Amino acid sequence: MDSLLDGYPVITEIPVAWGEMDALQHVNNVVYFRYFETARLDYFTHIGLMEELKESRVGPVLSGTQSRYRLPVTYPDTLLVGSRVSAVDKDRFTMEYIIVSRQQQQITTYGQADIVMFDFNTHSKAEISHTLRGQIEKLQPDLVCQDTTDLTS
Repeated sequence: MDSLLDGYPVITEIPVAWGEMDALQHVNNVVYFRYFETARLDYFTHIGLMEELKESRVGPVLSGTQSRYRLPVTYPDTLLVGSRVSAVDKDRFTMEYIIVSRQQQQITTYGQADIVMFDFNTHSKAEISHTLRGQIEKLQPDLVCQDTTDLTS
């Protein structure tokens, strides 16, 4: 099962709760976005983003997110959510997620999120700091960070 998570440097384990089931007795589609959020925050912890936010008041804002469902998940189960950054620009980055079911031993879901850095002092977009960029590259040495985003857009 570990090979299903290859290429995802942060793995977050999440137990499926009974209350996450819908009328058809599988995890409700909206719950997957909470799973992605949990994995995203775990990734942010690994790169020191939340500590940097406390100091600089520059942090992540979710710009958009999506999910693609492959297989239904049911209670009881434990999910492994892999997270990684797939693209980095001056003021934003893209994250990808994969969810693997321990019970099914298969990939059940794919997800993606666009994150924009935001300066909560000036209420405007902000560049990703060199420190944060370095932490992402340290966690994912094969990732090529780009500097292509025009901050005026």
